[in-house]
Amino acid sequence: MYLALAIVHLIMCFVLILIVLLQTGKGAQMGSAFGSGASQTLFGTRGATTFLGKLTTVAAIIFMLTSLSLAMLSSRKSASSIVREETTKAPVTQPASPPAEKQPTPPTAPASPPPR
Repeated sequence: MYLALAIVHLIMCFVLILIVLLQTGKGAQMGSAFGSGASQTLFGTRGATTFLGKLTTVAAIIFMLTSLSLAMLSSRKSASSIVREETTKAPVTQPASPPAEKQPTPPTAPASPPPR
């Protein structure tokens, strides 16, 4: 289910991009001033804007619905993490006092020289 929805979502991404790129901008009539002649549209002068406008709306609605569905499905999915939490490990404690060091022994007095 998740994979099929992800594939539909990806296809709708590309469809939505193509539909938006096919639409003419507001300054498209400026090209006719420089000798390009009449605008050539597939669906007539006004038909292309309404058809592509409706198609854009439908594609955007499907895109939003697949986005929300994927978000809901992924939040319910129990995914395992690559970061493992170790809660059974006992915390490391430090000793209360530093270990007692040995007291240095006082130097011994030098031995008296042997008699001659």
